[in-house]
Formats: sequence, C-alpha cells, structure tokens
Amino acid sequence: MRWSLAQDDVKSYQGAAEFLNFNNIDMVCLQHEYGIFGGPAGSRILHLLRGLKMPVVTTLHTVLREPDPNQLVVMEEIAELSDRLIVMSQLSSQFLQEIFKVPGNKIDMVPHGVPDLPFLDPNFYKDRFGVEGKAVLLTFGLLSPNKGIENVIQALPQILSKHKNVTYIVAGATHPHILRREGDKYRASLQALAKEIGVESQVIFHNRFVSPEEMVEFIGAADIYITPYRHEAQVVSGTLAYALGAGKAIISTPYWHAIELLDDRRGALVPFQNPDAIAQKTIELLDTPAIRHAMRKRAYLFAREMVWKRVAQGYMESFSRVRSDRMESPRVQFSARMTHKLLDQLPELKLDHLNRMTDDTGILQHSIFTIPNRREGYTTDDNARALIFAVLLGQLGNGQLNNDQRERANPAAEDSTLRYLSFLEHAFNPAKGRFKNFLRYDRRWNEPVGSEDCHGRALWALGSVLGRSQDQGCRGAAGRLVEFSLPAVLEFSSPRAWAYTLLGIQEYLTSYPGDRDAQKIRSALSRRLLEMYESIRRPEWKWFENVLAYGNARLPQALLLAGAACSDDRMISAGLESLDWLSKTQHCEINCHFVPIGSQGFYRQDGEKARFDQQPIEAAGAVSACLQAYRVTSDSRWRNEAWSAFNWFLGDNDLQLPLYDSVTGGCRDGLHPDRANENQGAESTPSFLMALLEVRSVPDLEPKEILS
Repeated sequence: MRWSLAQDDVKSYQGAAEFLNFNNIDMVCLQHEYGIFGGPAGSRILHLLRGLKMPVVTTLHTVLREPDPNQLVVMEEIAELSDRLIVMSQLSSQFLQEIFKVPGNKIDMVPHGVPDLPFLDPNFYKDRFGVEGKAVLLTFGLLSPNKGIENVIQALPQILSKHKNVTYIVAGATHPHILRREGDKYRASLQALAKEIGVESQVIFHNRFVSPEEMVEFIGAADIYITPYRHEAQVVSGTLAYALGAGKAIISTPYWHAIELLDDRRGALVPFQNPDAIAQKTIELLDTPAIRHAMRKRAYLFAREMVWKRVAQGYMESFSRVRSDRMESPRVQFSARMTHKLLDQLPELKLDHLNRMTDDTGILQHSIFTIPNRREGYTTDDNARALIFAVLLGQLGNGQLNNDQRERANPAAEDSTLRYLSFLEHAFNPAKGRFKNFLRYDRRWNEPVGSEDCHGRALWALGSVLGRSQDQGCRGAAGRLVEFSLPAVLEFSSPRAWAYTLLGIQEYLTSYPGDRDAQKIRSALSRRLLEMYESIRRPEWKWFENVLAYGNARLPQALLLAGAACSDDRMISAGLESLDWLSKTQHCEINCHFVPIGSQGFYRQDGEKARFDQQPIEAAGAVSACLQAYRVTSDSRWRNEAWSAFNWFLGDNDLQLPLYDSVTGGCRDGLHPDRANENQGAESTPSFLMALLEVRSVPDLEPKEILS
C-alpha cells in the first residue's frame, strides 16, 4: 500500500489524485462501498475522481434501489466520472439503468470472485474445529442485526429433534460500524437466545476476523451453508459467492443476490423471518444426501465462471474496452471541463524552458516533466527546429517588439542561433556529405549518417539562417554547409526530406535568387513531390502516399511554396487540394476541433485513423501550411484553419487540455487517450514556439505582449 486516505480529509483525496497522476498510472480501479469514504454518502471520494487524469473503472459493491438524495447525487457523479462501472449482479445493472440513468453499454457484469477450490467432502476440515462426526451448519461474515441469525437459532430445536448431531457455527467478528455504535449487543442477544431455548451447546461463535485460508476451512467444513438475511435489499453477498464456489449445499432467504446465484436449483430459498421454513429445508437436505449432493454439484460447476482467474479476465476485458473507447471517443477530464480556455488569443512567449533545455552543446532531446533528460543526449533534428525558431525570433525583434522587449529578445536569439548552428556544423560529416543525428551526452555520435529527414530538416534550418539572419558570421557558416550538403538530397527517396529541403531552399533563394543550382534542385524535388501526389491521388484519398504518417502538412506546404515561387498553377492546385483534404481529415466531426493523425499506427488508406498519440509537430506544421495557403489565396478560411490548429496547443482538442505550459513556456510532448504527456521535450517546445511566432504574422492581428 503506497497511499492511505484520511477518511474525512478532503486534501487527502486531492493529494491521492495528484500522487496517481504524476506516477503515470495507466488506470484506476475504484472499489466502492457505502461507509468507506468520508462526507455525506461518501462524497469525499469525488474529490479524488475529479482530479484524476487517467481512466477510471469503478466496481460497485452496493447499488441501492431507494437511495436518499445525497446517495443519488454521489452515485450519479461517480458514474459520470467513471469510464466504466462493474457490478456483480444483473439486478445491480438494472438499478443503475433505471434509478441512476446510467447507459447500459457503460456497465460490465463481472461476478464476485471466489477461490478455485477443490470439490471436497466436508469431513476433510471438520477436525480443525472439533466438530468431526457432526452435521455442520454455517453462517459466515461480519455480524450485524440484518443477518437474521436468530432465525437459524430458533430453527435448531426442530432440526435437533430429527438430527441430534447438528452443530451451528457462526463465524465472524461484529461489523465495526455496529461495534462502534452499539457495542456487541447483537452477539450477546444471540448467545442469550441459544441459552434460553436450550441449544447453547450446539451453537459455536467464532468472534474474530479470519484469514482467507481460515475462511476456506470454515466453509469447507460446512454441510449446509445458511444466509438467513432479513431483507431483500442486498445485491451482492461475498460470503454466499464463496459458499457457492466451494460447492456447498445452501439455504438462503430470497434477497436479491441469492435469487440470482441460487437459480436453477443451485440452492434452496426460504421465506424471510421464518425459522420453521429454515428447519424444514435443513431437515430435508440432511435426510436426503442425494438431493444435497446434486445441489452441491450444480453450485460448484456454475461457480467455475466465478473463480479469480475468470474474474480477472472479466476485469481485463473491461479495462480493454476503456482503452478502446478512449481511442474512439476521448473523455474530457472533469478539471478540463471546469477550466476556462483562452482560445484565439496569443499567449506570452516565454523562453524559460527552451533556455533550460539548452546547454553549451545544443538543445537536449528529451525532458522528464520539465527537467532536461541528459541521458538521452541531443539530435540534429531538434537543434534544427530550435535554430529555425531562433532565427524567427531574431527577425521578430526587428519590427514587432518594443525597445525593452527587443533588448531581451535580440541577445537571446543571437546566442541561440550561434549555439544551434554550431551543433549543425559539428553534425555534418564531410566524408559522407550527410548530417549525423544522435549525439550522446558525452558528445559521441551514435552513427556516421542520420536519416534523410534529419538531413532535410538541417537544410531547412540552414536556409532559414541565410534567408532571415542579419549575422554575417552565421550566414557564412550556413552558406558553407548548404554548399556541401545540398547535392545529397537528389539521391533521397523520402518525400518529407524533399519537403523540408524545399522549405530551406525557398528561404535561401529569398536572399540568393540567382543561384541556378538551387533552382534546379528546387525544380527537381518539387516535380517529384507533385508526381508522387498525382500518381497516388484518388477521389477519396487526396494524398502523396498510401499512409498519413508524421510531419504531414509540410508536404502540401512545400508544394505551395515552390508553386507560388515558380508561378506553377498545377503545383499550387495540388498543394491546396491535398491540404484541404488533410484539414478535413484532421478535424473532429462533432466539435470541429483539430485532431492530428496519431502516431500510434497513423492512417493507412482503407484503414482506421489512429487518434492517439497526437503530436505537437503536426499542429505546428498545420499552422505553417494553412498560413502559406492564406498567403497564396487570400482566402480567410485558411487563416481560420491555422487558428484551429494553433488552438490545439491551447486546449481546443479531444481532451480539452492545454499542451502549452504557461508557467514554463514549454509544450507538453503530446496527447494520449487519457491525458497529456507531461514531458516537455525538444520536439514539442520549439514546434509550439515556431507556431506562436508564425501566427503572429497573420494580417489584421494586433501585436500583443508576448515576451517575458
């Protein structure tokens, strides 16, 4: 046990929720029973459930047919906050649907679990309790007046008149709530009753809690198990389930759970508060061993579906349904529903986390929450993204910040540009004409050559330096790297590497429009991209590949940039058509918010769209591509699409959770089916920051305070 709840302390429940959240628990299974949790009708548990970020499956041990107003409200909210509800009887399911208005498809029936016990003769255990040679009647469980044990004691004289060797064992301590409120009056009254009617020597009380092993022995020793409860309103009886699982002959009053479990002659039902009926049925079973043993066998075989292994399978099936449901129809957390979101507004630009992730080598690849993870080292991919942002920030300072902001922004941009550009220079392998990608924290490279996509991103970043930076030293270093690294892309087969390179070439050509070699490579790569699109495109699948994978929006963005620069209407048309199809594909049909293709499986033609994990690079790419479409067409629809993608960062997403962290200035790493990934790494944070600066470039937006 890792955490104990203080029954009436609200902060204890809230603390438990926080504890579970930051430990990244996949799922919470709440066992609910009245009287366990503090507050009116156990309402304190709601403080825990409201704070949880992961799915919740609640097992209901008691479902009331006539709840009081507090019980009704609490149960309705528990049902609302739970992904699924597990009940142990069909009647419980019926009550949930009829009284608490819970949809039937949210309820799973999993029987009360029982040990997988062998089918033994009761005499095997009798010597443990000194009742060898006796016919043993047993009632087991916490003692309270509603158990009706006095009715069995009153039946004993009649039973003993036919079977003198009968012993009645009452095993179990008095219920703690009863003990606190009344003391042990009920047990004393039972003992007095036994003495009064002359059966004191035939009634044995075991007044204590027993271990599971002892419980098996008690039940095993019984010839007949009796549950003489006084009222029908009991939807679950664990002791009855255990007796059934052990293959006992059972006599019970017709409370709700007994009616279900003992159907089809798996036990005998007698009227409430009727000692004569108990006596007659007991005598009948003792008189006719064949009937008793047939009843035992039916009970035992039925209960094979209730053994712990099968019950565990039932729980796992319920958990799997939750996971599947979360994938298909994400649930918005209670805290997210209660939080006001500032959509269509630019948050302030905070460099705190970006600076924290950057050391004298470059930007670290990953974080643990907000703490840089040095163990994972660095990548050229991430340093290229960070370099693009640094160049954009330096350009922003030239016209959109006041003097105080510029004084802070310019040094930060200059220092960062130098550091990230230095990383790319170090990453270039002149012998191969390619960039390496993964650098360990000890500054040793993992491979001589990185991926084609990595190379394309590096060229994009270098082109951004040449197209936007005013620092001549940086421009010179970047130009040298472009000269050496650009020829390799003509051998690439990755459409994303082509697209990233096209973004970089177009940046480069804004400063050096006369470079014929760069123009030729732009023409070759853009033609490849267009031909790929036209060869794959179908009326229902307007895309470049047979799969929507990652970095998707950069493909139409590259076509739009190249098409606009070359006045190629065919490219522009393909770019707009593919971006339009992608935008419609990446929107929720119900709420119309942005839903990027998930990285857990992507989206294959004629397959299912992966909804999670949703990545910040997809939202950032959509912002850029839609803004490029807006520049090409002047159609305000594309500006709105860019805002929709940007609002995904701010909380307009499947879970209504912000990915942008306004405290650190960082961005969470993605959206899972049940929560945001709280790690703020070097893919997500620069992606958000780039998107933020790009959205600022949208015409008709007033400049806002964005730098802290």
